[in-house]
Amino acid sequence: MRFLTLVAAALLLAGCNIVVEDDPDAQPAATGENTMSATTPMVPADHAPLLASTDPRLAANKRLVYDMYRVVLQAGLADRAGEFIREDYIQHNPMAAQGLAGVQDYIRNTRPERPILDKLELPMINIMAEGDFVTIAFVRPETGPDGETYYSTWFDLFRIQDGKIAEHWDPMLKTDTPIDPNDKRID
Repeated sequence: MRFLTLVAAALLLAGCNIVVEDDPDAQPAATGENTMSATTPMVPADHAPLLASTDPRLAANKRLVYDMYRVVLQAGLADRAGEFIREDYIQHNPMAAQGLAGVQDYIRNTRPERPILDKLELPMINIMAEGDFVTIAFVRPETGPDGETYYSTWFDLFRIQDGKIAEHWDPMLKTDTPIDPNDKRID
């Protein structure tokens, strides 16, 4: 049930149109040309309230994921991944191999090492924790075929076990080019 709650929250953040067939008033998603503008989304400047929780375990889980992002994914320090990620890490991203070594190889092959910053520079929308799961969502600027910038959302879901990240899901496809997410900042 907790997993379903996290998935529902992620879908709501993404602005998905979900139609429940049993709802007689439900309307199908609009078809035709996308009329959304390329307005830069607003993201919170202060991450501290997003990391807070009245439950110390949930706050610790959010901090673990946030710090892993800062040190490993943003700073590109693959050798420090073991501070945050279990050896037997289960990876659901089809572009990265299993285990801690798989994450480390992926990081080394997709980004340079950078200084560790106190805060994530990626445009984080929110970080949510429930039970052993943490979901983090980011605005992702993209370039359309016409060269125009548009915005999407990237989600990562992590399962925490014994104080370390044990499992990961994201929307990456085999047809996607591996990227350095640090190149997806809003200017």
